[in-house]
Amino acid sequence: MLIKLLEKPDVALEMANVTDSSLAGFILVGFSDQPRLEMVLFGVILIIYLLILNVNMTIILLSSLDPRLHTPMYFFITNLSFLDLCYITSSIPQMLYYLWGADKTISYLSCTIQLYFVLAFGGVECVLLAVMSYDRYAVFCQPLHYSVIMSPRLCGQLASLACLSGLGNSLVMSPQTLLLSRCGHRRVDHFLCEMPALISLACVDTLLIEAVAFALDILIILSQLMLILAYYIFIARPVLRIKSAVGRQKAFNTCGSHLTVVSLFYGTIIYVYLPPAYSASQDQCNFPTLFYPIITSCANPLIYSLRNKDVKGALKKVFGKEKEPGGA
Repeated sequence: MLIKLLEKPDVALEMANVTDSSLAGFILVGFSDQPRLEMVLFGVILIIYLLILNVNMTIILLSSLDPRLHTPMYFFITNLSFLDLCYITSSIPQMLYYLWGADKTISYLSCTIQLYFVLAFGGVECVLLAVMSYDRYAVFCQPLHYSVIMSPRLCGQLASLACLSGLGNSLVMSPQTLLLSRCGHRRVDHFLCEMPALISLACVDTLLIEAVAFALDILIILSQLMLILAYYIFIARPVLRIKSAVGRQKAFNTCGSHLTVVSLFYGTIIYVYLPPAYSASQDQCNFPTLFYPIITSCANPLIYSLRNKDVKGALKKVFGKEKEPGGA
């Protein structure tokens, strides 16, 4: 049976392509023609990466230690911090390795793992940001029933829904992207195994996979963005009714922080993943792709958490406990 299959030219060529890609992997071209830029980017990205790790781990630690942060909002913020840690760890170490050395190759297995997790974590964050907007909706539009609506059970279910949505999206798109016939093409005009860059290597018609990707983008990205905007339309009325200037300012700060995070994340991810991203010049997509996993992961805790009085109070409480023995 195997001999008969290999006798067919198309089948033999396809198997050769898959075998070649599996053994040889890919060459990440990216910024290899600008070595000075690579070194600058290496230093900047390394510093930001270490900052993201420390800040997000601090938020996760504070949320677990301080009872004042055991609320639905901080439950979702903690999930967002953990997600950011996973997101950047799936992409930045490989990016730093690429920027530092002369070796620009990545194995087929490593590329598969990276593509799967980048797509998965990006999808999870899309849904999680929509879930967080529902939490804000419950706070302002149904304040008397908030504690009943946002029960620990519902919070867990919503977080699980976000995870399943992102993982399911990646489970559909990753195999389709990697199994495309590339006719021996290995040079990826990128510094990561990103879906648009890998699809552009295909030597076959990609209309079907682009249609599937577009349908999932509408489901995972655009529908969640529309849901967020709809929630904030409902939120606007009770916020504008607040008579106290201090109360209104607090509401604007809370909602403004979330909307800023949403704008940063969705703005860049829509530019990279929605058509005509697949047909656009990859040079135009490199910097936005560099932007959204790094800058948004860094901005999330700075915008959403560290400016918050509760988080600042938790920081003072933790450091205060550490200073008590010395003070005594």
